[in-house]
Amino acid sequence: MWAFAHILSGARIGRDCNICDHVFIENDVIVGDRVTIKCGVQLWDGTTVEDDVFVGPNAAFTNDSFPRSKQYPLQFQKTTVRRGASIGANATILPGLTIGEEAMVGAGSVVTRDVPPHAIVVGNPARIKGYVGAQIAESEVTSVSAQPGIRQTSVDGVTIHRLPRARDLRGALTFGELGTHVPFEIKRFFIIYGVPSREVRGEHAHRELHQFLICVHGSFHLVVDDGRTREEFRLDDPSIGVHLPPMVWGLQYKHSPDAVLLVLASAPYDASDYIRAYDEFRRLCVSRL
Repeated sequence: MWAFAHILSGARIGRDCNICDHVFIENDVIVGDRVTIKCGVQLWDGTTVEDDVFVGPNAAFTNDSFPRSKQYPLQFQKTTVRRGASIGANATILPGLTIGEEAMVGAGSVVTRDVPPHAIVVGNPARIKGYVGAQIAESEVTSVSAQPGIRQTSVDGVTIHRLPRARDLRGALTFGELGTHVPFEIKRFFIIYGVPSREVRGEHAHRELHQFLICVHGSFHLVVDDGRTREEFRLDDPSIGVHLPPMVWGLQYKHSPDAVLLVLASAPYDASDYIRAYDEFRRLCVSRL
């Protein structure tokens, strides 16, 4: 605890924390272990900061969407900063949001929506610019041999497939055959299009489902994660497919305005097959080791 830090009696502070000058922490606040809170930060009622979080100087938290002088809500909105996240200097976090595990909020950003795990967000309003630890391998996608074939990636089970294609004066054609080019029997397909470029799609894993993704028009970025390794690809060629096996966390972002994504799936829709919380996904990955 450094000079002029003010911590109310109801707050809970973990071990090995560094709470710097002029920090104010209200009663209904939980701070985990090994947290660094730099100078000039206020943590208001309803804020939870998990283990290993860094909060930069003068970052501003809020807990009331419609504040009025001397008027208080029955309950303040809850803000959660998940394990290992970092918030840059002078960032503003609107109330009721979750900053995901190991996410990074750039200095001066105004966060108006939940931040996914590992996302890097910057700007006002904050937008996703990348993902922590996801080495962008778009050059590896575009460098896949022109001949049909399969390339392994660093993410367990994820493969990149160059599909057969033909081109002449009439245009181009790409095709695939079950068992030869698509490694599972197709039971369902869906198409994603008209996505505003700021939106993130996916953000889940499947317990049993296989998927085969093809960007049939435009472009988008695909991030895949097996719980240990993360990789990012830019897909912009309808002759390239990516196989996502079960127990791989996947998401798409940076859609071009004309992006069209075709997804082939190995089973009909089953809500119970989805893993939508990254924390749960990580626990299941650990249990499989």
